[in-house]
Amino acid sequence: MEENILEKNNNKKINVCVFGASSPNLELSFVEAAHELGVLIAQRGWGCVNGAGRDGLMRALSDGALSVGGEVIGVIPQFMVDNGWGYDCLSQTIVTADMHERKKTMTHLSQAIIALPGGCGTMEELLEIITWRQLRLSPKPIVILNTLGYYDHLVAMLDQAIEQGFMKQSHIKLWRVVSTPVEAVKAIEKALRDGPVQVEPKN
Repeated sequence: MEENILEKNNNKKINVCVFGASSPNLELSFVEAAHELGVLIAQRGWGCVNGAGRDGLMRALSDGALSVGGEVIGVIPQFMVDNGWGYDCLSQTIVTADMHERKKTMTHLSQAIIALPGGCGTMEELLEIITWRQLRLSPKPIVILNTLGYYDHLVAMLDQAIEQGFMKQSHIKLWRVVSTPVEAVKAIEKALRDGPVQVEPKN
């Protein structure tokens, strides 16, 4: 029987790791969606794990969760702290030695992953966790929040990789693409309820 993570974690707080942009001055729709996602995560009693950034969608996400009494755990490498890039209003901040330890810590603390829009760093985080799931190193559900179609081209590239044989057909089940924060949290709820998806091995 597949594992029902919601039941397994009935007495344990569920954390959702959210990757997202740290860039300031983004279009308001992106900021509002990130803030709404933070609110929705907190309202479900989930903890929010992110990269502890003081700007951009990371801050909007944190502010949303904190505004309704949620818990936000920020994970940030020491060099970013030294540069003053961390947000000092979080529930808890974990400082890591480097970026690799940061990603490992964020995912280790969480039961599910959501990717907000972001630049190279966010996309690298997203593709790495998809790779982990493809290699069966992590069963955690992955949701891509495709605000304003931001990830359309990346999703098309992943579809092309499957169509041209670089990935297996079943690997499309490794992630879920949604358009709104409400859809994102509902997708996480369903994935945690249903348990890990079964896909073909990479080779």
